[in-house]
Amino acid sequence: MNVLVLGSGGREHALSHKIVQSTKCEKLFIAPGNGGTAALGENVSLDIESAAEVAAFVKAHAIDIVVIGPEAPLVAGVHDGLKSFPELENLVVVGPRQAAAELEGSKDFAKEFMMRHNIPTAAYQTFTKDTLAEGQAFLETLEAPYVLKADGLAAGKGVLIIEDIDEAKEELKNMLVDAKFGDASSRVVIEEFLAGIEFSIFALTDGKGGYALLPEAKDYKRIGEGDTGLNTGGMGAVSPVPFFDETLREHTVREIIEPTIQGLVKDNLPYQGFVFFGLINTTKGPKVIEYNVRMGDPETEVVIPRLETDIIDLFVAMHNGTLGEINVAVNPQTAATVMAVSGGYPGSYEKGKVIAGLREFEGTTVYHAGTNPGEQITTSGGRVMAFTSFGADKDEALAKSYAALKEVSYEGMNYRKDIGFDL
Repeated sequence: MNVLVLGSGGREHALSHKIVQSTKCEKLFIAPGNGGTAALGENVSLDIESAAEVAAFVKAHAIDIVVIGPEAPLVAGVHDGLKSFPELENLVVVGPRQAAAELEGSKDFAKEFMMRHNIPTAAYQTFTKDTLAEGQAFLETLEAPYVLKADGLAAGKGVLIIEDIDEAKEELKNMLVDAKFGDASSRVVIEEFLAGIEFSIFALTDGKGGYALLPEAKDYKRIGEGDTGLNTGGMGAVSPVPFFDETLREHTVREIIEPTIQGLVKDNLPYQGFVFFGLINTTKGPKVIEYNVRMGDPETEVVIPRLETDIIDLFVAMHNGTLGEINVAVNPQTAATVMAVSGGYPGSYEKGKVIAGLREFEGTTVYHAGTNPGEQITTSGGRVMAFTSFGADKDEALAKSYAALKEVSYEGMNYRKDIGFDL
């Protein structure tokens, strides 16, 4: 089968790496891809938010499967656009349609969905610039810290957690009136702060109530050691999660996974693709912080490598509505990834830095997140490379990743030295 992966990050490199391991993959294209995906298939230049441009490529290259990596093309309705062509009726598209992608596209939409289906989450209210005063008054009813979330897509940076009430009120104004996150913060969800430890669950669903549960993961979003400093797109991840025992698993499936998958069917939200459950384990059990309508990054770089079932078989079963019949095989070892980022990230940073020391590492796979292909591979993003290793436990896996990291360098390179510190 010919496969087209849309995206250019570490998530897409990890998915591509798993796809080419399948004997059913004949040709792989990645649009636009990066310096790592260039070694797995053919990088192609496409506007991945243009359904017409993607469809033309699909038809010209006899593509059988399109895997939509990032959220923006999903929220833009690329799946719907592809299926508007009668000749692409049988195309396998991994990723929900536009209506269902609102689970990530709008925090308010996701909250209403959870309330409707009795899925545990934080209490909340949504405000606009016209209701700024009501929003600031609502903050007075909550206890610190205060959680402000831009309603729309903000590249993983639209969530603020603030200790001081006056600062929270000011930031609410910055978001709503001064458009701190652009259109994404034209509406802001204010919710109660949930105390606990976060983790992520992933499922692939076929849109008919069937799903395959993938390995869980714990990621690390803050730039600084000990989870300090600004939020990033993710600095590292570990899978499996030690505290995710059988009791917590059963509770999560019963209270969150099943009601979500069935809720999508009940609400007639057409969803064939990955569901990301951003969860927190509180004293009252697991609750949903957020949904994403695609795999997370850098969680993909530890979850997908552990997958031992042929990923193309999973995609075909998803398309045929038979995911419930597949037993997912998973590597029992621990996978850990550490992200190397650009100097200054998540603030301003320079691109085009030459990466030295890259090679094939024994026991460690380097997934490129923000690199340019070429004779000399250079940086092209804030998050540059994810170093993923397997081990009997997280310490063994992380030791391998850190050893490989020490051999690679570029100007301004930075990474966290404490991934997994709280497990």
